[in-house]
Amino acid sequence: MTERSRAPAASGTYDPDCARCPRLAGFLAQTRARHPDYWARPVPSFGASRPRLVIVGLAPGMHGANRTGRPFTGDHAGILLYQTLYDAGLATRPESQSAHDSLRLVNARIVNSVKCVPPGNKPLPAEIRSCNGYLTAELRQLGEARVYLALGRVAHEAVLMARGLPRSGYPFAHGREHALDAAHWLVDSYHCSRYNTSTRRLTAAMFRTVVARACARAGLPVPPEVAELTD
Repeated sequence: MTERSRAPAASGTYDPDCARCPRLAGFLAQTRARHPDYWARPVPSFGASRPRLVIVGLAPGMHGANRTGRPFTGDHAGILLYQTLYDAGLATRPESQSAHDSLRLVNARIVNSVKCVPPGNKPLPAEIRSCNGYLTAELRQLGEARVYLALGRVAHEAVLMARGLPRSGYPFAHGREHALDAAHWLVDSYHCSRYNTSTRRLTAAMFRTVVARACARAGLPVPPEVAELTD
């Protein structure tokens, strides 16, 4: 099976051949030339098809999801993310090793604000807006989702854009919980990047607590070791 053959078909939520952003499309073409064994195309979302919790990231990492074709797989950020999801009962394995392993997410789905790897891991505002159409369509499709867990400010603002809500009414802060309407919550966390974890801006305990809060808001079981922190 080739990398391209296992990409989902084009739809309103994903297009494996998307070229809406010329800078990103050009960067992907260069990456495919340099690394022919890399996925190096838009990265599809991963997880349950009817989740209660939607985890929103920034964009694929150059040598992580851009290489493997699965969000947060193959780079440092995925270590804390998948271990925490496993501890919370949201993943069947504590590690995501490749897009071909047996890992499955339970009641959770991972999506990205931008589906293509950006140079320097920094998408331009116009690229975030361009890709937001896919996020908008996917959030609408995920009708049973109750909580969006935003990993970082860009993801936080992308969710608000997708929901048609003003940024001014929902300021980003780690651990903050925003009621978007009677049925949906936006929960904020610092991104689980290597920089944030190595500087201890985000610790494993901090991240476990935020995920537990998101589970509680989604009506999912809360891990017993952190349940007392969510009261």
